[in-house]
Amino acid sequence: MTKEYKTIVEISGPLIFLEKTEPVGFNELVQINLPDGTTKRGQVLDTSEDVVAVQVFEGTGGLNDEAGVIFTGETIKLSVSRDMLGRILSGSGEPLDGGPRVVPDKRLDITGASMNPYSRKPPEDFIQTGISTIDGTNTLVRGQKLPIFSGSGLPHNEIALQIARQAKVRGSQEDFAVVFAAMGITNEEAQYFMQDFEKTGALERAVVFLNLADDPAVERLITPRMALTAAEYLAYEHDMHVLVILTDITNYCESLRQIGAAREEVPGRRGYPGYMYTDLASIYERAGVIKGKRGSVTQFSILTMPGDDITHPIPDLSGYITEGQIVVSRELHRKGIYPPINVLPSLSRLMNSGIGEGKTRDDHKAVSDQLYAAYAEGRDLRGLVAIVGKEALSERDRKILEFADIFEDKFVRQGRNEDRDIEDDSLRIAWEILSELPEAQLSRIDNKYIEKYHPAYKNKSA
Repeated sequence: MTKEYKTIVEISGPLIFLEKTEPVGFNELVQINLPDGTTKRGQVLDTSEDVVAVQVFEGTGGLNDEAGVIFTGETIKLSVSRDMLGRILSGSGEPLDGGPRVVPDKRLDITGASMNPYSRKPPEDFIQTGISTIDGTNTLVRGQKLPIFSGSGLPHNEIALQIARQAKVRGSQEDFAVVFAAMGITNEEAQYFMQDFEKTGALERAVVFLNLADDPAVERLITPRMALTAAEYLAYEHDMHVLVILTDITNYCESLRQIGAAREEVPGRRGYPGYMYTDLASIYERAGVIKGKRGSVTQFSILTMPGDDITHPIPDLSGYITEGQIVVSRELHRKGIYPPINVLPSLSRLMNSGIGEGKTRDDHKAVSDQLYAAYAEGRDLRGLVAIVGKEALSERDRKILEFADIFEDKFVRQGRNEDRDIEDDSLRIAWEILSELPEAQLSRIDNKYIEKYHPAYKNKSA
């Protein structure tokens, strides 16, 4: 028979501390019986010779030293099944859509199993998001982890939903699914997400986990692990290609800081725990492709940079772990451009593996390099014009300056429901705006591509 212990010695924030009564395991599940007959769930956070620290999922309100604690001997597990597709669940895996509980094929530990580096297959398959600034210049590759660095008030949620609706592997009939996990979002945002998924039909191939701002901070720490466990099951048991979208990693890290403060840990940079890098890595590194498995897990995590500061610990540490970043620009947003993605500080380190002949098109890399170079020069010239005026520019510089405006208006700007094909749309638009520059200035594109794809040559051959 399971023993109940009444040895609570301290309650601090979301944590309770008990005198140690028996050997307990790290992350072990705990049942807390309150004097009024209600129960709460918790998890062993830390254990020493004398004291056990337990984080309480439903918060410690109403708890006192009369409460009884039962150690279950189990860790947190998620009930998984292919029937999860089309479901909206809470951050702890409970149904929020009025449907029944998921009937499990398996119950899997949410911490997951570490992926052996030797068994990892280098990511190389292009994923089309339908957004030109991602597909054209910062390409997402199957198995990659590519965060979106955004700021408060910017439309990162709209971008995430657009990617969730449109993402696909071109020319492939393989199963594709989206696992969407929202952490610490408002009720209004949750309604917006749910309505968008249901209205567009994207919910049919999605599993949604929602942790609201008024839900316990402790639950926020398990939400991304729940989502990744579901993704790994669909990918490696059902051979599906799964795109995991996590929003907002900043809320997750704030919960880490809150728990760390309750444990009276010595804080690291800006009050965040010193182990935040390791903790984030345990989430990000669950993306990948395994040799011999047909499925894959690709990650898009969204984080809002406090004060738009890219050197803040959260984006800073994320940048060390992930394979690049997509940066959302407040300046472009103020101009009314959607999606306001700034390609200059954005980067996809795996882009070259997923583009080229047979994947996208043979001219993709050269076109991307030329767009980047010309736009960067145009942005620099805007600063110069503010000082010396447009009249002081040479004819060449004026062309480059105009190119920067055309690039933002034609290539970056697109509709919220506009799903652009990489060849028919994104690369076609790229060549159209590059044709505004004299051919001699296209120094990063080989002549064979200019003769093959430049509108001037194509019109002649037509």
